[in-house]
Amino acid sequence: MKLTKLPQLLVVLRFGIAPLLLTDALDGRTTIWFILGYIIAFFSDIFDGIIARRLGVSTVGLRQADSIADVCLYISIAICVWLVHPEIIIDFKTPLLIAIAAQLILYAISLIKFRKPPSFHTYTAKAWGISLFIATIGIFGFNWGNGLWLAIAFCLINTIEEIAMTLILPEWHHDILSIFHAWELKKHQRSISS
Repeated sequence: MKLTKLPQLLVVLRFGIAPLLLTDALDGRTTIWFILGYIIAFFSDIFDGIIARRLGVSTVGLRQADSIADVCLYISIAICVWLVHPEIIIDFKTPLLIAIAAQLILYAISLIKFRKPPSFHTYTAKAWGISLFIATIGIFGFNWGNGLWLAIAFCLINTIEEIAMTLILPEWHHDILSIFHAWELKKHQRSISS
C-alpha cells in the first residue's frame, strides 16, 4: 500500500465504523467495543487531514469525503444515543433541534450559492469535534449527558462562522481555517481580479 493512500483509508475506516456502532447499540446497550470503535473513528478524523496535508494529497475529493464521513459518523452516534439513552435526546430536544436547523441552513446556503456542501474544516469545527468527543464519551462511558451543552454551543459557533464564510467567499473553497482566512482570501482574489 502506498503511504499516500493512508488518508483515504482513514476516511473509509470512519465510514465503516459508523454502521458497526449502530449495530452495537441496536439492543439498547453498548459494549466496550462501541467506545473503542468511536475512539478509533475520532482519531481517524484527526489524522486523515494532518497526514493528507503532510503528504501533499489533500484534494477537494478527499476533503469532501472527510466531511461526509463526519456527517455519517455523527448521525450514527445520534441514532445510538436515541437507542441507548432516549431520555438525553428528550431532555435536549430544543437545543438539538436548533443545532440541526442551523446546520441545515448552512448546507442550504452553500448548496444554493456553490452547488456543493461546505467543507471548510475550520478551527471552530475542530473545537466542535473535540466537544462532540467529550459529549459522546460522557454519554456512552459515564451516562453523563451534560457534555452536550458544550457540543451544541460549539456547533452553533461553528455554524454561524461557516454561514458568514459562505456568504463572504465568491467561490467554493475547502480547508479555510477561519472567517479571518476567508476574508483574506476574498481580499486577495479581489486584488488579483482588479
